[in-house]
Parts: sequence; structure tokens; C-alpha cells
Amino acid sequence: MGYYNDHYPPNPHRNRKNRWVLPLFLGVIIGILLVAVAVPRVLEMGSTTNQGTSNYNQGANGNQQIISLDVSTRITEVVNVVSPTVVGITNIQHQADFWEQQEASEAGTGSGVIYKKEDGYAYVVTNYHVIQGADEIEVLLSDDTVLKAELLGEDLFSDLAVLRVDGDSIEQPIELGSSENLKVGEPVIAIGNPLGHMFSGSVTQGIVSGTQRTIPQDFNMDGRADWQAEVIQTDAAINPGNSGGALINMDAQLIGINSMKINQEAVEGIGFSIPIDAARPIIDELEKTGQVRRPYMGVEIYSLEEIPRMEWSETLQLPADVEGGVYVWTIEPLSPAAQAGLERLDVITHLDGKPIMNMIDLRKILYQEKEIGDTLEITYYRNGEKHTTSMELGVQQ
Repeated sequence: MGYYNDHYPPNPHRNRKNRWVLPLFLGVIIGILLVAVAVPRVLEMGSTTNQGTSNYNQGANGNQQIISLDVSTRITEVVNVVSPTVVGITNIQHQADFWEQQEASEAGTGSGVIYKKEDGYAYVVTNYHVIQGADEIEVLLSDDTVLKAELLGEDLFSDLAVLRVDGDSIEQPIELGSSENLKVGEPVIAIGNPLGHMFSGSVTQGIVSGTQRTIPQDFNMDGRADWQAEVIQTDAAINPGNSGGALINMDAQLIGINSMKINQEAVEGIGFSIPIDAARPIIDELEKTGQVRRPYMGVEIYSLEEIPRMEWSETLQLPADVEGGVYVWTIEPLSPAAQAGLERLDVITHLDGKPIMNMIDLRKILYQEKEIGDTLEITYYRNGEKHTTSMELGVQQ
């Protein structure tokens, strides 16, 4: 019997069963190798990640165990050191009722900083406007201990006041730093009691937005500036109640006393702090004598840098080589400046031969190098001409 399939094309399904065995075997081998290499690496990465983020781990018996993590940053370390030195201040004033009996009431709250501990006492610096008009003052410590405070001295112009309390409940004061070499953009921390004691010890972070700013202040509300306050500008949130609190650098040092804030709806992130270098001599004098006696010229002056350059030559007629100074805006009658012959729009460029570029330079010489009754030599320009005069410094009333 003959076969009729000798010349037919081969069946395409005839050997498929044998052909896929080898690739399948190779695939299984490769898969096993990948699992053996990759899985331990994935588990290692997962373990490393979990060390920083997870609070739980699986114990040997299958039960969950709580892991205690030590997560800290430089900011938390600084706050931990500084917070106990920042206190709350309560301004208590007595009011008479209908029967003429005195009743004590809380007139306001603010913040303060413990800057010194000596001979069983602790010393606190705060703002003048925080304790202004107080009949009694209380200091609230970070552990809620309340201490009666004695007012040692206060100063309207610098907006500073010094208090003294019993030091038994206070471990240590804050470390004083320096504001002289602050840089714009440097990180800072503000600590205080915004909106009252219920938010005591609040911490905000920001940067130094500007240094050696001068802010005119009108104390008697007559529309004329009575003082030019030197301040540090920061975007760290400073709200009502933060006044008198601490501005801290990353070394846990006090570099400023928080004081003023532009409180307008359209303005945010602008707060002001009194530089510690400017505050330190005032604090010392308030602690020792209870008041600050300043040399007095009797002029209202402003920095040249506050007006356009065009006004330097057109209005003040200054020579091109004048690079800075202060200009006289008003002169008080019978003041040392009036007796020395100074006039409105005179531009002061040197005091005792030292260059004056702005208000800060003038105040450093006047308040740090001169005493009441000293003679001061003044170099100034009037209508483009250079003059010199001298005055005997009076006392700031």
C-alpha cells in the first residue's frame, strides 16, 4: 500500500512542543537570578528610607514595635535653648470704680527677654510701650510661673525698658550676640507672645530683609518726627504681643528686640527689631540709673540717601564729590544747633573730622563718643559752599 504524503510541505505545528521548552527554561533561570539580586537591594533601600520616616517596625514575634526617633534640626535646637529666656509681660493698671475703690485690670500684654542673672536677681528687657503707664508689672515664665517685676528704667526714644525679678525660678539668661555684621538674607528666628499669653512662646522663622534702617517716629503726634529709630527689618512674623520679644540668629544669640510692625492690610512680611548693639548701652544705663541722658543738638535731620540724587545738586547744590551726609530739616529755637548758626537744608558731612554718610553714623558719634557738655566740630555745606562750626552739646529732655 503506497503513501501519498512524501512530497507535501511539512506540518508547521509538528515540532512546536519541543521548541518552547528551551526559552521557557532560560526565562525561569533569568527570573531567579533577577529576584536573587534585586530583592535584597530593594529591601535595603526600603529599610534606609523607613529609618527617617516610619515610627513602627515589625518585631521578631510579628508584633509592631514603636521606634523612638531623634529628629532635630538647627532651628529646633536653637528654639530649645532660647525659649526659656523669652517671657510674657503683663501691664496692670489700677482704676477707681464708682465708690473710689481701686481695681487692678490688665491693660495690655507683651514679651520680654531675660538677658542677665546676677546676685539672686534676673533682668528682663522689653519695650517701653509694653509697660507704659503700668502700676504693676508681672512676668510670665515659660513654665507658667508668674513673678512680680520691678521697673528699673524706661526710655521713650529707644522704646526700651528694663525690669528686675527674683532669679530663683530662672536657670540662665540668653546669650547676647552682635548685630553689626548681620547680612541681608541671613536666617533669623522671632520668639514672643503674639495676641497675648495664650500663644506664648510662638516661634516664627524668616530672614534679615534689611539692616541699618531708620524709621521716623512722632511721639507727640504733631506731624513732625521726634526721633529716628535704627532698626533691623525682617520678614519673620511679628504681631501685636510680640513686642519686646527676641530676634535670634542661628547661634542661639540675641541680635534684636522685636518692637515695631507696619500694620496695614496691604503690607505683609515687614517687621522691625531694635539692634542689640544699639540697645546694649541703653539697657546698661537704664539698669544702673533708670534713665538715658543723651547729648542734644536740637535739629531734625535726615539721611541724604533718602532723597533722589537729582535733589543733591539742584536743591542742595552739593558738589559732585560729596558721597553722603545728613541734611537739616528743622532747627529748634535757642538750641545748640541754632546757636552754632546751622540753618535749614544745611548738609552735615563730618563730625569732629569723621565722615558722616547717614543718620546711623551721626548717632554713633553723638551717643557713643560724646558726652553732654562736650564741644562738637561740624563740617557742612550751604548753597554749595563748605563751612565749619562748633557747638556745645546740650541734654536731651
